[in-house]
Amino acid sequence: MLPVHALDPTSAASLVADLGLSRYRADQLLGWVYRRGVADPGQMTDLPAALRSALGERLGGPALSIREVQVSSDGTRKLALALEDGQRIESVLIPDRDRLTLCVSSQVGCAMGCTFCATALLGLRRQLRVEEIVGQIVVARELAASLEPDGRALTNLVFMGMGEPLHNLDALLPALEILCSSWGLGISPRRITVSTVGLVPEMRRLLEATRVNLAVSLGATTEEKRRELMPVTRKYSLAQLLDECRMLPLPRRKRITFEYTLLTGENDGDDDARRLVALLHGIRAKVNLIFWNPFPGASYQRASRDRTRQFQRILLDHGVHASVRESRGPDIAAACGQLAGAADG
Repeated sequence: MLPVHALDPTSAASLVADLGLSRYRADQLLGWVYRRGVADPGQMTDLPAALRSALGERLGGPALSIREVQVSSDGTRKLALALEDGQRIESVLIPDRDRLTLCVSSQVGCAMGCTFCATALLGLRRQLRVEEIVGQIVVARELAASLEPDGRALTNLVFMGMGEPLHNLDALLPALEILCSSWGLGISPRRITVSTVGLVPEMRRLLEATRVNLAVSLGATTEEKRRELMPVTRKYSLAQLLDECRMLPLPRRKRITFEYTLLTGENDGDDDARRLVALLHGIRAKVNLIFWNPFPGASYQRASRDRTRQFQRILLDHGVHASVRESRGPDIAAACGQLAGAADG
């Protein structure tokens, strides 16, 4: 059966053509699925009854469902999502004034092995399919609309959940097309950020194929320390990564966001800050400084707020745009680096 949340104009047109129907029925189908949020053909009331019945036999239902919602003291909501094979992933809804951001997962687990991230402990269980990526946004949008008192609209997406998005680029790109297209969910690519540990060839593919924002997790300012914290550095060196960032086809007025998780005694010194300034020379960049969030078995310590502000001050004094990202949802293990909700059965 054709997954309902993987439909695009080509597959929808092929489907209605196989049923001997006019092309405009494909547009109606896409409108029901994405604009109206209806996945059950039986509820697509302006389609003929015979067509609704035929679509019911051809279209698969949603690829995931909400198993549990945990609510943090700061209003963050962590969604435990059940997949059809019994695996689970997590997405996070983050409210912030007039914005509501969904942190989206791209894999069950992760293969990258970053030592400061809980998801790495799972290893890579499998890639998410297109309909499982899109499905996260669909169910989160429905949940947000139901929030008291008047519901909320989902405004931003960050692919910073479980997994390395660019390691699953073959599913990510068609999912982004569904998310951004006028026939799909119609989300502006300016409101979507894709984060990566630094898969160099895939970064270029992403920016050549889409207009979304790119965020790069940097982690350290020396090759040796980055190899220790982020094993991907053994394949793509820090120097190679930054050279590619200088050459990426960035639209005018757009910057690459560099994410830097501060770990006490590992990468948070004044010398690290000064090296970071030098490393980013020639790149249209901004830096997000991130508080490390603990998880069972980890031995790191988060940098103090004073140390973080001092690190930020050095960057700012040298002309690097730098902000501090506050942790959201740490009391429900929903903060950056804490997602580890994959399970069998």
